[in-house]
Amino acid sequence: MSTLAALTAESVSLTFRNGLRLLSRSSTTVLHDLSFAIAKGETFGVVGSNGAGKSTLLKVLAGIYQPTRGRLVQSVPNVSLLNLQLGFDENLDARDNIVLSGMLMGMSRKRMHELSDAILDYAELHASAQVPVRSYSTGMKARLGFAISMHSRPDVILLDEVLSVGDGHFRDKAEATMRDMMTGNQTVVFVSHDSPRIRELCTRVCWLKDGRVQMIGPASDVVDAYDEYLVRQ
Repeated sequence: MSTLAALTAESVSLTFRNGLRLLSRSSTTVLHDLSFAIAKGETFGVVGSNGAGKSTLLKVLAGIYQPTRGRLVQSVPNVSLLNLQLGFDENLDARDNIVLSGMLMGMSRKRMHELSDAILDYAELHASAQVPVRSYSTGMKARLGFAISMHSRPDVILLDEVLSVGDGHFRDKAEATMRDMMTGNQTVVFVSHDSPRIRELCTRVCWLKDGRVQMIGPASDVVDAYDEYLVRQ
């Protein structure tokens, strides 16, 4: 793992205006003054109860939300939030959706054409490659979305509880792929409620509570503290 930071959050806060009224003065702050750095090649875990701000934090790291205060420093070209149906057009077939989704993730059209056969092989969808995606089952769409994200290999990949994709056979393959990424040089930010998996796969962990950092440190230390907190609730 490199000591160079891929992503650095500097006193990041995020506030949403309540309701749809443009001049509404009522607002809710969902992330409060978060500061941390994620090293290149690191698998960085995020834990916390429902509503703690974990998924919102991933959207900030992906650039979907801009911090209200503070700033996010990104030293790598591509950061991608794994979305199992990113940009799918239901009226297009799998090959066209591979190209479209990849381009939305910052890949070139040429590169996605080159990857299309490998993606279809991995997703086990060659037989349905010419069929509009609207006819796919939820599991087929999830397999296609996962395969696109894995083969596009952004510099930083953000994973939000995605180790349950597809049927049992495909879940095993998907989990093996992500484990290979996490134990290799891929930079990963991994949100999960699965404490043993976080402990096994992550080098460091951030514990969020009510949008605030409770603790950041080695995975075993943070997961132990978080599990003790859950027992007390």
